[in-house]
Amino acid sequence: MAEFTAPPSIDPQAAYAWQRRAPAHSPWLHEEVGRRMQERLQWIVQKPESWCSWEPVYGGLEAHQQVAERYPAADIHIVESRPAHAALLRSQLDKPWWALSRWRQAKLHWGLPAPGSVQMLWANMALHQHPNPQQLLQTWHQSLAVNGFVMFSCFGPDTLKELRAAYASQGWPAASHEFTDMHDWGDMLVQAGFAEPVMDMERISLSYSGAAQLRAELRELGRNLHPARFGGLRGRQWRDQLDALLTAKLADAQEQGRLVLSFEIIYGHAFKPAPRMKVQGESSISVQDMQQMLRQGRPGGA
Repeated sequence: MAEFTAPPSIDPQAAYAWQRRAPAHSPWLHEEVGRRMQERLQWIVQKPESWCSWEPVYGGLEAHQQVAERYPAADIHIVESRPAHAALLRSQLDKPWWALSRWRQAKLHWGLPAPGSVQMLWANMALHQHPNPQQLLQTWHQSLAVNGFVMFSCFGPDTLKELRAAYASQGWPAASHEFTDMHDWGDMLVQAGFAEPVMDMERISLSYSGAAQLRAELRELGRNLHPARFGGLRGRQWRDQLDALLTAKLADAQEQGRLVLSFEIIYGHAFKPAPRMKVQGESSISVQDMQQMLRQGRPGGA
């Protein structure tokens, strides 16, 4: 099995910069993907008592709320690495002490959950632009209790295929970094310690009235993180050239001449299995893992 440490063709410094600058609102496509992903929760029997919402502002606030409504009694741990996003989320979720709804809502916890403390980790559209997804998967694994599960979504390799072909036709640098295949995500989950990964994908085609609308949508969804992307700044003349290219290459007659882009959406979930003791001359195990192993052996245990 191959060892994965980073997504294909991604510039880590650019990825970290984008994490700091992502807009403090939820893109429409993220909300739609989150809505579809939360529908998959109906097939999972386990009802978490506590779950973690990973960067819900950019991942989709409406999707976050739909998950919260599905598990109204479960405590929620919220992880937001961007201060502006955290401030926005607090203003929307925190209620004054005198509000009756405050005492009816699930308890909110801010920050990374303690190791082994949540039964579900929800991460919508977070992996494909992270500079070190293998490390992120390990963080998620550490946060989950034994038999807890992760639910995530991200872009797949066919995303923006029309845009990348248009750039290639002009001999330009790549229009985007490459996106990881769902089979590779499955391997990475196993390497991070997860079990029973289940991956599936779907393709969503979006149409736009013109190049300006298309560019505005893409600016919300991310940045080109390819190491060989265009360097430096480009002026209005180049933008006009780009718009002309998009209009010529992406117009679809079946869509009345609207510009069409494809997005491959990958969905995945996997469980955290009970830790296994390796039989050696001398073995060591953490107190937390030992407690979980003992609970596994008790009738009615986790």
